[in-house]
Amino acid sequence: MLAERVVAIDVGGTRIKAGLVDRELRDVRTVVRSTARADGVVPVGQISELIDELAADRAVLAVGVAVPGVVAGGVVRLAVNLGWREHPVAALLGARTSLPLRVGHDVRAGGLAEFTAGAGRGAADALFVAIGTGIAAAVRGGGVDLVGGGFAGELGHLVVEPDGIPCSCGGRGCLETVAAAPAIARAYAARTGIAADARAVARLVAAGDADACLVWERAVRGLATGLAAAVAVAAPEVIVLGGGLAEAGDVLVAPVRAELHRRLGFLRLPAVVGARFGAQAGR
Repeated sequence: MLAERVVAIDVGGTRIKAGLVDRELRDVRTVVRSTARADGVVPVGQISELIDELAADRAVLAVGVAVPGVVAGGVVRLAVNLGWREHPVAALLGARTSLPLRVGHDVRAGGLAEFTAGAGRGAADALFVAIGTGIAAAVRGGGVDLVGGGFAGELGHLVVEPDGIPCSCGGRGCLETVAAAPAIARAYAARTGIAADARAVARLVAAGDADACLVWERAVRGLATGLAAAVAVAAPEVIVLGGGLAEAGDVLVAPVRAELHRRLGFLRLPAVVGARFGAQAGR
């Protein structure tokens, strides 16, 4: 039975979530670490140390590592939030472990979990949207996952405010500058002078704080704008909201659903639901 466990790691711009997982997708052990940086670049060594820690003295079958950005063939072409460009992550990690290892896109991994065993199970046409340090989507159409050479699903870089602030991708007014967790925290601090992360802002929204509600409403409008474009192109029957910010539950899901449905007119109205696996879907 022990040999049916795998090490699963989700590398984020803020946190690395790692775990030892059994065949029933149950966590045997979970480790969460702040993402380290050296001159703005996330070191692969931190990931390999987590692999060693979780695999120590245990019969582990394999390792799966999910990373953000544009990922193809185990190479991260670009991950702005990690400081990686043309980074051969699979080769670098493979040289440090004897275990079979796969590197894939974090949001497509989360989408796979939700489409096969989670909130999007059974839907032939579905969208999984991870909202955290960045925003991206996994797209399924006719039961087939769209990869686009590693470039598909970059919903966070769809422009929702044409005259908005610059984005780290080089664009301006991208969805990530409006509705990603750091953007919400920045907007709240700019409005109030008070430092609070996005989770704290969500709690303030639930409590009826006027400033937090205004910041949240802008994020909801941005998400609805981006999702409306996705619905017009892909016509999903269900949209699953995941990632760290979606842990706010109906504080986020309910207003996004209402604003999105208000915009869609004659288009198919998708169900909008929270992820079954929450922020852990990518693992």
